[in-house]
Amino acid sequence: MIKEKLELLPHLPGCYLMKNSKGTIIYVGKAKDLKKRVVTYFNREHTGKTKVLVENIATFEYIVTKTEEEALILELNLIKKHDPKYNILLRDDKSYPYIELTNEKYPRLLVVRSHLKRKKNTRLFGPYPNAYAARKIVNMLNRMYPLRKCRILPDKECLYYHIKQCLGYCIHDISLDVIKQMNDEIVSFLKGNENSLQKTIEEEMYKASNNLNFERAAEMKSLLEDIATISKRQVIDLNDNIDRDVFGYASDGAYISIQVFHIRGGRIVERESTLYPLLDLDEEALTYHICSFYDGNNLKPREIFVPDIIDTKAVSKILEVKVINPKRGKKKHVLDMAMKNAKIGLEEKRELENRNEERSYNASRKLGEILSIDNLSRIEIFDNSHLFGTFSVSGMVVFIDGKPAKKEYRKYKITSDKVDDYNLMKEVIYRRYHRVLIEKLDAPDLIVVDGGKIQMEAASTTLNMLGMNIPICGLKKNDRHKTSALIYNEVEIPIDSHSNVFHLLERMQDEVHNFTIRYHKDIRSKGALESVLDNISGIGAKRKKELLKRFGSIEKIKEASVEELSIILPINVAYELNKYFKDEKKIQ
Repeated sequence: MIKEKLELLPHLPGCYLMKNSKGTIIYVGKAKDLKKRVVTYFNREHTGKTKVLVENIATFEYIVTKTEEEALILELNLIKKHDPKYNILLRDDKSYPYIELTNEKYPRLLVVRSHLKRKKNTRLFGPYPNAYAARKIVNMLNRMYPLRKCRILPDKECLYYHIKQCLGYCIHDISLDVIKQMNDEIVSFLKGNENSLQKTIEEEMYKASNNLNFERAAEMKSLLEDIATISKRQVIDLNDNIDRDVFGYASDGAYISIQVFHIRGGRIVERESTLYPLLDLDEEALTYHICSFYDGNNLKPREIFVPDIIDTKAVSKILEVKVINPKRGKKKHVLDMAMKNAKIGLEEKRELENRNEERSYNASRKLGEILSIDNLSRIEIFDNSHLFGTFSVSGMVVFIDGKPAKKEYRKYKITSDKVDDYNLMKEVIYRRYHRVLIEKLDAPDLIVVDGGKIQMEAASTTLNMLGMNIPICGLKKNDRHKTSALIYNEVEIPIDSHSNVFHLLERMQDEVHNFTIRYHKDIRSKGALESVLDNISGIGAKRKKELLKRFGSIEKIKEASVEELSIILPINVAYELNKYFKDEKKIQ
């Protein structure tokens, strides 16, 4: 059937949609010439992920477009709509932290990621290579400038006011000129002008030293060291202050490495190169990466530099940003740097990635052979946790081709009064696969339950009730609570503890156990907190929620001072709560 369809393909631009035996779209691509491109999947040998993709193609469809530009737009829309399995491998879901100077009457400095949820006229600076770097800058600026710290202005001054890190906006009418001066200096620093702030700190340091205030002088010296550390980013002299992103790439036929440089304020914020399986031509893979890069939380710059394999006009039209292929001079030098870094990243990561990919993929396929499941790819693993029948929860983790797919993980808070192992498993299996049926989600090739015959029987009974036929296996543990065998079709299958299959099963078991336990502890902590707070007069449902939101756990509330508690509670209630915890500690 595929051979006949290949003969009918036209020599025109368009998109092709690869489908598996279930009719699910597993890959979407575009081409200048549909016939030339699609034929290459079937007329030659492939390796790695491309080989796996081709093995899973049962049929394909195609859509002809007038131009290649239209094909690119259609490809992006189809990928967003269908979320194909093998396109997900090429997606970069990471988001960078930014620093936000809020546009409020009394501004605050925050570290944020989801800029799409911010107000339109908000001021964002970055991106920064990681949250630690962004927080370090925010903490330093908050020590230098007494900005507002509270999300909602309290009725009285807080600790920050007393340690001179806040001007007391809740109790004083602060001049707008003072706020504007702080804003201007902070914005200047965040745009790359450290000299002015350094000079101010140096003057303050020498002044404190001359006044024999050595503690203050040491604090200023520490701030100068922080600025020096933060400023150690590579300077690129392009004689302007334009925000740019630079994309470089390198490929070896099996993988493509993509390096992104962010140039902000004349400095490069370098990002590690990202390695993807190469399922398409270099230009198609890089074009998709660039166009999808700004779908999430990454801000678009004023200009983007790209290699000459990219259709700058098409990408510019889609992103509504100026896209340039530099040919000479300093701009070409920056692009060459990105290309060189991508090549280094490819060489360094390829060997390690190959080993990990092969080990994970082969272990998954070997497990499929042991259980007689063809093309075993998606595995969903379940575990339950409770404390003497209370705070009952379940967790589900997903492994695809032997690797964890963390975005697919799910938590379940058990609602049934029957909290034995059998009924816990029945509830979570029903909730998960009823939703799979209703929302037409991808069903797994295998379900693994962290338990024995009881859990397997519960899962099997529930799936039969839903009319679903999905293989189920259980993990049997030895006396040391370590996985020793698989239980499948009521047969115990021993697994060599030195094999990759055993290590995969062990990793899946650890992953689902840790994921579920973390959720259980979180639920238990919130439950314990509510029980304690019920003993204090003056704390109702609303104040419980506010305390939990601010402090996060009962341990943090126990450590809080009366002053910190009084930000949320009336002073007399804060005193009573603090006294309650102190008395409880004495009894213990």
